[in-house]
Amino acid sequence: QVQLAESGGGLVQPGGSLRLSCAASGSRFSIYDMGWYRQAPGKERELVATITSYGSTNYADSVKGRFTISRENAKNTVYLQMNSLKLEDTAVYYCNSKDDNAGEDYWGQGTQVTVSS
Repeated sequence: QVQLAESGGGLVQPGGSLRLSCAASGSRFSIYDMGWYRQAPGKERELVATITSYGSTNYADSVKGRFTISRENAKNTVYLQMNSLKLEDTAVYYCNSKDDNAGEDYWGQGTQVTVSS
């Protein structure tokens, strides 16, 4: 079982920046594919960005060029740097960890990001 703890959310003005962090428990962090997802009120959860165990990244079109996902295996942590934030980025952001080979899929509790003037 992997525990994921997100932090770094908050209230920011349009055009501002935030960095989300997700700390994972356990000793197998480096083999997990990690991702950030978000869910806005009344909408389905959607993919924001993913990073594989090898470091390959993938982004939703809506955040390309503004958000950057990275991981620091020595700290069991994945980050999401969010720049040029827009009103439509407001959502609860969730961290995900998965190992498809082992059938493992874990979620954090989420952190609220609110973009408002």
